[in-house]
Amino acid sequence: MVKKKEPTVEEKLRALYDLQLIDSRIDKIRDIRGELPLEVRDLEDEIEGLNKRIEKLDGSLKELDNQISAKKNLIEEAKALMKKYTEQQKNVRNNREFDSLTKETEYQELEIQLAEKNIKEFKTQIELKNESIESVKSTLSEKTDHLKHKKGELDNILKETEKEENMLLAKSEDYKKLIEERLLFAYGKIRSNVKNGLAIVPIERGAAGGSYFTIPPQVQMEIASRKKIITDEHSGRILVDEVLATEQKEKMEKLFSSI
Repeated sequence: MVKKKEPTVEEKLRALYDLQLIDSRIDKIRDIRGELPLEVRDLEDEIEGLNKRIEKLDGSLKELDNQISAKKNLIEEAKALMKKYTEQQKNVRNNREFDSLTKETEYQELEIQLAEKNIKEFKTQIELKNESIESVKSTLSEKTDHLKHKKGELDNILKETEKEENMLLAKSEDYKKLIEERLLFAYGKIRSNVKNGLAIVPIERGAAGGSYFTIPPQVQMEIASRKKIITDEHSGRILVDEVLATEQKEKMEKLFSSI
């Protein structure tokens, strides 16, 4: 059985840098989408909250209508009792019975006045709640239109980028299989710790890409020799020489243009 040949440091560096170029391309696609997915989710949550608010206000209106109906029934009952007491007063046998019926009639009059006052208050509340509903519906309409617009934007971007992103994600997984687990873990850890996601950078003008710290000539020569994996002492990122970086960029550009 032929033993599988161990990849050289240079081959590992090239594979890592290829993976970085693919992942950076995916990052760029996701940057194009930017905050749109989050904006869409926030708008959907807002709209759900507004619909619940309208539902709650509608429930309050129904309750107020029920209370008005109950007060109107109370008024009708009170009027019927007043009519009954008035008829009874015509047949009383003494002043005591007459006074008692008068008090009952007066009590029912007070009940009617209180019920009418309550009905007036309930109607005022209904007006205020209807105003609130109109205001919430107006906001809901604006938010719904805004959501439609944002979803349209997002859908257009997804149509333009989703196919490429999925293919790049598949390529990323393929390239990860070419890299030993220890290096892949280090790559992922560095990527998660830097803002721009660049775990591997080339030497540019004597410094690590995007850095102002000059790398000593001796270290630059070691990096160019591709005999061992060297990290930047300031950022912790893996370093490759400019020639290797250019070669891999040209290779990956051909890959990207074929997607």
